[in-house]
Amino acid sequence: MGTVRVGVARSDPEGLMAVPVETLARDSALIALVKLVDELTPLEVIVGLPLALSGSHTASTADAEAFAKELAQALSVPVRMIDERLSTVQAQTNLRGAGRPSASQRGVIDQAAAVILLQHALDSERAQGVAPGHRVDVNGSSNDE
Repeated sequence: MGTVRVGVARSDPEGLMAVPVETLARDSALIALVKLVDELTPLEVIVGLPLALSGSHTASTADAEAFAKELAQALSVPVRMIDERLSTVQAQTNLRGAGRPSASQRGVIDQAAAVILLQHALDSERAQGVAPGHRVDVNGSSNDE
């Protein structure tokens, strides 16, 4: 969950594989995501939870939580937050490994990170039998499930 851009990914109907959708400008992401959810009809929406490497909360954490709460209030499907530590670093590594120069990564790095985050969520749920992260409560708190 970036402060400038928001990467969007979706899964295949079977929930096996995450694929990139698009990168949204953060200032218009809420409206665009509501439209995408209406169009794609997902079972839930995953929002990255940016934590410090130590696991502690940062200013970015609070910003992402506020965005997830707004999104949850605007949608009819559940919103879950999942730890996104190192997803962007992994996305950069993957793009470099695919021969994509750093200078040309800006437009796709957020999508690549969203794919990594969603794939992790899909794999984790399949392996453990429970949804990862925590569900955002539209009343303002978040619930661990």
